[in-house]
Parts: sequence; structure tokens; C-alpha cells
Amino acid sequence: MDHSKHTPLRADELTSAIAEGANVYGPNDNHIGDVSHFHGTGPNAQAIIDVGGFLGLGAKPVALNVSSLNFMRDENGKVHATTAMTKDELKSLPEHQH
Repeated sequence: MDHSKHTPLRADELTSAIAEGANVYGPNDNHIGDVSHFHGTGPNAQAIIDVGGFLGLGAKPVALNVSSLNFMRDENGKVHATTAMTKDELKSLPEHQH
């Protein structure tokens, strides 16, 4: 996927309502998780990412600072994010407790 043509989200768009369900892609554009929800808003928020599992079952929720993700909209307006972290790196993070 060529992210260079995608529009970055503005700081005021970094909300759970906008990002919830967004796919998260790691290096080499591998799908590594999905945004479950945010804690907080704006650039200081934490994104809770469900990583692993199958069809939402058995996924491990982990918390990442929104600043470590690049949120954007594709040509169709769908929100997604990229990160330099791999799926294994995300899985090695502590499980987020709700």
C-alpha cells in the first residue's frame, strides 16, 4: 500500500471515535493489529491495539502512545495507522488491563 498518497490525521482528529477499528500496519505493510479504543485525546493519548488472535478472539490488547503511530486516511477516507514496530514487538508489550 502506498501511504504517500494518504492524508495524515490532524491532532484534533486523534480521537477514539475516529480511530476505533482502524487497521494498524507494521514494517513491510503487514497488518499487525487493530485500534480498539483510545485513552485520552490528541497527541498525548494512548491507543489500545488488539494484536494477534483470529477474528477478534484471543487478541492481546497493548497500549501505545499515539505519537508512535502515524494515523492517516486512504483515498476512500478509511482511517488506518502505520508503525515501525513489528507484530512480535507489539506482542511482547505488557497486556493492557482495562
